[in-house]
Amino acid sequence: REFTSNGAPRRPTLPAGPGGARLHGHSYRVEIHVEGPVDPHSGMVMDFADLAAAVAPLVERLDHRTLNDVEGLANPTSEHLAMWFWERLAGAVPLAKVVVRETSRSGVEYRGD
Repeated sequence: REFTSNGAPRRPTLPAGPGGARLHGHSYRVEIHVEGPVDPHSGMVMDFADLAAAVAPLVERLDHRTLNDVEGLANPTSEHLAMWFWERLAGAVPLAKVVVRETSRSGVEYRGD
């Protein structure tokens, strides 16, 4: 399932400039992939509505925010965002991978440790 969020990161470990330490914005696309056995009754691994309900509070914490101000995102790279989602969903969602795209051509995929 795919979710979108608009946020503004500063990358404190990079030099000043566009895409670096200077505040800038992205329209993020976040994909949450699940895996596991298919329930014989429902025919699903997980209902997409249940997945959306689990992810919605996380997207709300990020949407139209300065990402550095969100707990756990002092250095909000796409890699850290993917890990942030994973850590907060693990256990509640049968995760396979989290994909974060900050542009149509740039993104990361995280599958846990």
